Amino acid sequence: MKFDNWTPGSGVARRRVAVGATAAVMGATALLGSGLTAAAHAADGATPTGIVLGVGAKETQRVVSWYTSAGTAQVVQVAPTSKIKKGRFPKNSVTFPATVAANTVNGGYNGHATLDSLKEHTAYSYRVGTEGGWSRTYSFKTQDFKGDFDFLFYGDPQIGSSGDVAKDGAGWQDTLNVSLAANPRAELLVSGGDQVETANTETQWDAFLAPDKLRQYPWAATIGNHDVGGKAYEQHFWTPNTDRSAPYYNGDAAIRSGGDYWYKYKGVLFIDLNSNAYAAGSDAAHIGYVTDVVKKHGADAKYTVLVYHHSIYSPASHANDGDNRLRRQDFPTAFSNLGVDLVLQGHDHSYSRSYEIKNGKKANPSEKPGAAKVAQGPGGVIYVTANSASGSKYYNLTAPDTTKDPNYGPDPLNPKSHWANSVENQEHVRTYVKVEVRGDKLVVENLRSGTCAAPNAAVELGQESWCGPNSGASAAQPVGSTVDKVTILPYRGNDHGHGNGHDNGHGNGHDYRADVSTPTLDESAWLQ
Repeated sequence: MKFDNWTPGSGVARRRVAVGATAAVMGATALLGSGLTAAAHAADGATPTGIVLGVGAKETQRVVSWYTSAGTAQVVQVAPTSKIKKGRFPKNSVTFPATVAANTVNGGYNGHATLDSLKEHTAYSYRVGTEGGWSRTYSFKTQDFKGDFDFLFYGDPQIGSSGDVAKDGAGWQDTLNVSLAANPRAELLVSGGDQVETANTETQWDAFLAPDKLRQYPWAATIGNHDVGGKAYEQHFWTPNTDRSAPYYNGDAAIRSGGDYWYKYKGVLFIDLNSNAYAAGSDAAHIGYVTDVVKKHGADAKYTVLVYHHSIYSPASHANDGDNRLRRQDFPTAFSNLGVDLVLQGHDHSYSRSYEIKNGKKANPSEKPGAAKVAQGPGGVIYVTANSASGSKYYNLTAPDTTKDPNYGPDPLNPKSHWANSVENQEHVRTYVKVEVRGDKLVVENLRSGTCAAPNAAVELGQESWCGPNSGASAAQPVGSTVDKVTILPYRGNDHGHGNGHDNGHGNGHDYRADVSTPTLDESAWLQ
């Protein structure tokens, strides 16, 4: 059964449903918490809740995750939106049976299902549950499965960190609304980590998941330090190709929610790391993971993008944290050798864009601060740190301090900034990052999704004494205005090797093509 051959009466896809009930119940937070909205939760306790649309392993897939109080068989029912009449699904809609497991946080169960063999540029509607206990109906739309696309990157919503869950949730929802109103054809929503303040506090998760945009656009989750300490993160988000091997975590069970994972999307290889462990060989394990994925899957990728939480070229309060000092020594050379193009990070609740960095050093000493266009050389990598997307917490920029780290001193061309960063910015307003993926360039733009006015929890609650550009000396700029924008031109030389054995064609460890064809659809995956 495939959507590209969908006709009424054509049948139902069937897979075995796995129901696990061995995990212990941890915590006593009620599943139907006080921070919910009708969009996320229904009054019927048997109706699935906390539904979120996730990224799949490739363009033809999406993953749906949810909570339920019923340990019985659950499915995701899907049909082309054009086939739904008066809100009713066709009798022979495609159903994807779910994997359902005991929920170790709140009791009940959590489920997920992978929607496969989706057709390009098609609107789909779906609902979760079973007869007598369906969720509301939600919709998403696929676009072309090859060529150019845009994705949006969001830093640290960290719902609850201001002390006011409602205000934090309002800022988060407004950023999603603003960013997707401006970019309705964005194809992925990429997380910088720290979805919530406290890992197993479901009222915070409820507020994070409340926006319907998270059921309409695929969320590519990243685990942050505030998301660990329990299993809620991985129970809310099922991610593709995930490896939870012990070496990534120093044997620390408290940080083993989530894992390292990868997926491909329209010629971009995305690799997402759980950066919560760094000592006792964990960073070496993560580098090994990235190396293995690039060797196996990078040859036909136009670009390689890494995503993880802890920013190594951090501009604010976390700039000289011990883990960041260590990662600045072992990550950059590995990423240059592997041909990584762009690294997206969070954690420091401020915005920065690095110079082109090669092997832990500025690749081009003459590259000017704030340059609008950068031509990458072989091994050149751009690192971006995202500011708060919700306004729940901001960190002020710090001055370079060589007494804390002698290798992270000032930029000779702009001594107020750290040497690695072309741009550092903090205005105490919400922002998000837009990335345009084109055959011959990447365009990275940091955009304001709010002003000094509400919703802006940290400012509203008086936790910040100023707001606006130039430390508040200038008036706040309008929503949608640009903080920073850079066009990154990939290297097109004939450098060989770069640590992965591929002729990369543009110096980043893989064969550059202006347009990479879509992988052939694996029809057998429908029933796997």
